[in-house]
Amino acid sequence: MNHTQTNDFLVKEGLGTLMRRYSVPCVISLVVAALYNIVDQIFIANADYLGSYGNAANTVVFPMTVLALAIAVMIGDGCCAFVSISLGAGEREKAHRSVGCGILLCLMVSVALTAVYLIFMDPILTVFGGTVNEATYTCAKEYFFWISLGIPFYMFGQAMNPIIRSDGSPRFAMAATVAGAVTNIILDPILIYPCRMGMMGAAVATVAGQILTTLLSVWYLCHMKAVKIHRNSFGLWGGLMKRFLLLGLTSFLSQVSLVVSMAAVQNMCTRYGALDAVFGQPEYAQIPLAVLGIVMKFFQIAISISVGLAAGCIPVVGYNIGAGRKDRAKTLFTYLLLAEAAVGLTALLIVELFPVQLIGIFGAANESACYTEFAVRSFRIYLCMMVLATVNKGTFIYLQALGKALESTVISMTREVVFGVALPILLPVFFGLNGILYSFPVADILTFAIAAVVIRRTYRELSDPTPDADRVTRPAMAAAKE
Repeated sequence: MNHTQTNDFLVKEGLGTLMRRYSVPCVISLVVAALYNIVDQIFIANADYLGSYGNAANTVVFPMTVLALAIAVMIGDGCCAFVSISLGAGEREKAHRSVGCGILLCLMVSVALTAVYLIFMDPILTVFGGTVNEATYTCAKEYFFWISLGIPFYMFGQAMNPIIRSDGSPRFAMAATVAGAVTNIILDPILIYPCRMGMMGAAVATVAGQILTTLLSVWYLCHMKAVKIHRNSFGLWGGLMKRFLLLGLTSFLSQVSLVVSMAAVQNMCTRYGALDAVFGQPEYAQIPLAVLGIVMKFFQIAISISVGLAAGCIPVVGYNIGAGRKDRAKTLFTYLLLAEAAVGLTALLIVELFPVQLIGIFGAANESACYTEFAVRSFRIYLCMMVLATVNKGTFIYLQALGKALESTVISMTREVVFGVALPILLPVFFGLNGILYSFPVADILTFAIAAVVIRRTYRELSDPTPDADRVTRPAMAAAKE
């Protein structure tokens, strides 16, 4: 008897129900994943022997975890979209082979990335502002070493998460991530405070959680439902990799371009901070870097919710596009844009009304008054266009799920590379350290002007019932054909 599960409920159940079923666990998974680094930073900031030096060190290392995440989500999100489209078209052979191929690729790339991090540690830390002062550099080097050792576990867990969702188990994907984060939260205060292991303790706690997530993911892969993997599933098939990596390219570019943007922001922060009357003093030099890291971490939480809402829709959109139901894809797009705007508005109200309370969580009581003053200013200026930021991010990912890789990639790269790098370099010339803060909202305004045109065009295409005008389904279906 064939017990293989079918996913035809994705074209039958209500879209609101499906969005809650898939997006809510995905949101929780991504927020919890974001909390790995944020929890480390909270406990580090409140340790009297680390403080803002450890905080700045955490900021320096953070882009490297984002780079690892970029590669992992390219593999995972690409497989997720490809599997969903393949299942919708009834092509199960391609589905299970893409999963096996993704697993092998993730393992190989993660080990290689770990080696690169360990070999080129000093220049990497320098590029991201680690040399702002000696204390920050020492903390960053210790933290980066141990985090690098956990990269294979981190990448595997993040790559398998969307694959597990595509198999119809978003709750298990969520549970695997939550279990790892809870482990990190439990171990962090133990290793940092009574054990006084410092940056090493924070990193070891993080890696321990990542190992648990990996073990749970491996267990699920051995018990998949809609997609059954076996020995013949594993292989590095070039044609297959090209197709699912193309679908995951937008996820990769949106993350890796963020790394490029972070490099620009953190270098400008170090450069123009040194010219500031207060932060030019050696004992305060690390504060702008530490504060911007905290602000970006809060943004990371909000954007994780935004990404989770959109990524959770990928299996639903892919299956419906594969089944020829453009009408449902259009309705789901509307639901998503409204939800993204609500997330952005909520985040905006929090940062504008409670910046002092937010920075208080990150050890403000142990720092100088200029630490709090700069943090409040940063929260209110840097994140003042959160509504546009979340809508932009949701649009990027939804276009990817529709198979519109080119439009999605162009908008994402424009936001993070063109605006995200050029504005932090240009605006400080005129506004000093504040120019870095202005760069973020200006970039979101300019990006939304482009995204609005694409959103309107996508609505028209999803509304057109004629087969000859079916420009949306063709790219997605082509990705599922060899």
